[in-house]
Amino acid sequence: MMLETPRLILRPFTIEDLDRMADKDFMRFSMGPLAREQTQVFLDNVIGWDRDGLTSQFAMIIRSSGALVGYCGFFHHEVDGKMEIEIGYRLDSNLWNRGLTTEAARAVRDHGFRDLKLDYVISLIHPENVPSRRVAEKNGMTLERKTTFRGFPTFVFSIDRQRWLELAPDGG
Repeated sequence: MMLETPRLILRPFTIEDLDRMADKDFMRFSMGPLAREQTQVFLDNVIGWDRDGLTSQFAMIIRSSGALVGYCGFFHHEVDGKMEIEIGYRLDSNLWNRGLTTEAARAVRDHGFRDLKLDYVISLIHPENVPSRRVAEKNGMTLERKTTFRGFPTFVFSIDRQRWLELAPDGG
């Protein structure tokens, strides 16, 4: 499955993406700088989810250059004792404030509700991460609650199918 937006191609990850993903600056806002081995585990997990037919992450590719600049897609997490599907995203910091993450997150949200028939998705965001909060809000999500996730204070933003249908220009 591949998704396209005016400026992006969202495609499944491949093992050939490891070198770019292992770049020390690329993943620093995801999980901190990762060793190549840790990046390999992340990539193996994402590729495995795709292979197993689970909703997963897409490599975020700039259409005009073909450059891999981030990722956007679905993560599976246990949050407050319940399995949740999260729309998660990361973008190379050199490309922030251009609307690319919002463009990708909307495409993923629409894919989730339209194609995968999801009823509800969340985004987990550190309270101080204002840019990610803005992406979630532009994606039609609202702050549902505050929690602790993996030991950190976390905002849970969410959107359900009904809210998405209200926002969708073509009714979904």
